[in-house]
Amino acid sequence: MTVTQRRGRKIMMTPGELDEFLTSQRTCRVATVSADGAPHVSTLWFAWDGTSMWLYSVVRSKRWADLRRDPRVAVVVDTGEEYDELRGVELSGTVEFVGEIPRTGELRAELDVPETLFARKNFGLEEMPHDGRHAWVRLTPEKIVSWDFRKLGSP
Repeated sequence: MTVTQRRGRKIMMTPGELDEFLTSQRTCRVATVSADGAPHVSTLWFAWDGTSMWLYSVVRSKRWADLRRDPRVAVVVDTGEEYDELRGVELSGTVEFVGEIPRTGELRAELDVPETLFARKNFGLEEMPHDGRHAWVRLTPEKIVSWDFRKLGSP
């Protein structure tokens, strides 16, 4: 995984800031490549385990079809309203499909941590509810670019 960035080093997040940010945010925008080569962007909730971003996607969606055909993805998580409040992260790489499709809750040790993190953060539950419509995609980023404009300080 590449976390260095040539431009914007002054505003890039430290590894600790990156973990705190991705752990505290709920919503990301996922960019996939459509069959005709056009970009497709959709919004999802996610979980961050310190190494990988876990996306719980509807399996009958354009996003899912795109990823099955071409697993390359870029994901953006950002926040802030005013210029000097803007913070965000772009993660990119190739996704892996983990667990049964759709997810029905079969025991799978690899999913224990992401399902616990996701259920607590997004549903306030200790166990992941399974609806038979979603499945897991894991992005272990090959490249990460971050920004925190609060580091610019006052002009």
